[in-house]
Amino acid sequence: MIAAQYEIPLPRDYDMDIIRRRVAERGSALDDRAGLGLKAYLIRDVAEGAPRNAYAPFYLWRDPAALAAFHWEGQGFSGIVGDFGRPPVRTWIGGGFSRGADFAAAPGYAVRRLRPLPADVDPVHVAAALRADEDVSAAAGVHSRAWGIDPTVWQSVEFTLLSRRPDADPGPDATVYRVLHLSAPEIEHLRLSSS
Repeated sequence: MIAAQYEIPLPRDYDMDIIRRRVAERGSALDDRAGLGLKAYLIRDVAEGAPRNAYAPFYLWRDPAALAAFHWEGQGFSGIVGDFGRPPVRTWIGGGFSRGADFAAAPGYAVRRLRPLPADVDPVHVAAALRADEDVSAAAGVHSRAWGIDPTVWQSVEFTLLSRRPDADPGPDATVYRVLHLSAPEIEHLRLSSS
């Protein structure tokens, strides 16, 4: 599994309904995409309390060839490039995916948590701790949780889809997004974390 995200910053006075309409019109295009576990169409909106506006889709790809085809062939990523320019795409080597207590509910929010891996800690131990952190998935309101590691900067990502807005501030290492649409053609086949 490979996690990927690009975040397109938008001006504070940008009409976020433009993005909402874009997703409403085009969001279903990946609902049947082979090799894609899920794509969460995410936004940050200052009108909802975010510090800045952004469009920030997050992907969990089951198949690296499908990720490559999305970026280098056909109309996948070229639609973003044509409308917004070429954003950097962050990627993480996926470590695991787990279903949450509210897996049957439609997610309305997402939290992405980025944490640096301490230089003196073996990544095997970090991965084991992330794998063992199943209490997050069992919490009320959690649709699903995925994690991965970016070995170019030694940083972990934890991505949690939620059926409702987080009750508490998730902290300085976390970003809260609104989910506009979830394409999940192969979510049933994402690699599940071992308990």
